[in-house]
Parts: sequence; C-alpha cells; structure tokens
Amino acid sequence: MEVPMSLNHSPETQSKLIARVPDITGRALPEWFQAIDNGPSFLRCDERANWLADEHGLTHGYAAAIVHEHERQRRHHL
Repeated sequence: MEVPMSLNHSPETQSKLIARVPDITGRALPEWFQAIDNGPSFLRCDERANWLADEHGLTHGYAAAIVHEHERQRRHHL
C-alpha cells in the first residue's frame, strides 16, 4: 500500500519547488494552472496532484507543489 504524500511542504521547500517548475517541467506555472482548471474536477488536492503527476509525468513532489500554489493563488484572488 502506498502511503499518500503530504501536500504540505515547508514554505521554503514550496518556494524552491515552485521556482524550479519551469526549468524541470518546461512549462510555466500559468500553463500548469490551466491544465488543472481544464482537468477533472477533483474535490481533494491530493487527487489533483495524483492526476497531474500521472497525466503529465511529473514527480509527486512537483505535482503537489503546483497544486498547492494553484490553491493558494485561487484563494488569494477570491
């Protein structure tokens, strides 16, 4: 049984992961946010991160960081 990875990185780890996303993935954050918005409407962040990782070949660490940042920015703009 796979233990689910926490979506809660430390703020420092989150910042480092987000800063590396364009270099590691070849896509900017707005493109990933659009992929999340256009993807399946999962209710839980971990489901979105798993989908992003599986669908786009990301590591779960980067997928979780992108989903967390997407949520943070969405809350900030509401």
